[in-house]
Amino acid sequence: MTAPEPTILATSGGHRAGSRSRVLFDALVHHAVDLSGVHGRRPRVLYVGTAVGDAEHVAARMVEAARVAGFDLTPLQLFPMPNVEDVEGTVLGHDVVWVMGGSVANLLAVWRVHGLDTVMRRAWRAGVVLAGVSAGSICWFEGGTTDSFGPELRPVTDGLGLLPYGNGVHYDSDPGRRPLIHRLVADGVFSAAHCTDDGVGLVYRGTELAGAVTELPGKGAYVVRREGDRVVEERIEPRPLPTPAY
Repeated sequence: MTAPEPTILATSGGHRAGSRSRVLFDALVHHAVDLSGVHGRRPRVLYVGTAVGDAEHVAARMVEAARVAGFDLTPLQLFPMPNVEDVEGTVLGHDVVWVMGGSVANLLAVWRVHGLDTVMRRAWRAGVVLAGVSAGSICWFEGGTTDSFGPELRPVTDGLGLLPYGNGVHYDSDPGRRPLIHRLVADGVFSAAHCTDDGVGLVYRGTELAGAVTELPGKGAYVVRREGDRVVEERIEPRPLPTPAY
């Protein structure tokens, strides 16, 4: 079972603290599974932790979060070498790809070395839902704002480009993100940028924005674009998602 058309869920959320485990999958991860259309069996989720250097403790927390959620989760690791022989077959054999946050610049470089950028494009076209948080959101776009290079935010402009926009994550919690996104749109680096507050996700069918969803109340999504010689920001009210019951 795959999504009926290329589908991406680009988010600034998806995880929350648990009472008996360090991390639980929140509503955005569950929504990615819903978008895949899987039913009648346990969802197959591929966790990609390249942006945190395939940190084993993070992968272990994702495995535990998946167990609690009722998902079958496979970590795809690229350090020190791919942990599976057939990377493309592994990606295409899952319903959802969930990409962890961290360094989007490092993620893009390592993916390209291993040809994972091409594999992700094929998976997207085949109906595997591509999703993720922060760096795992920016990677699907032309680029966005990142602290990959140091504490001062800088643009990254060599994203996979599946979605022909810039992407602004953590729009409400990192005060530097909004002015930098506005400047990048004003300067024509991105023709438009799609942005998310923490806890918000953007759903794309093909390359078109189909809507916004949220796991936290009071949060927003935004489209930033140029109109003549000024930059305009439009707020999109996201649809609330039900909180998973654990």
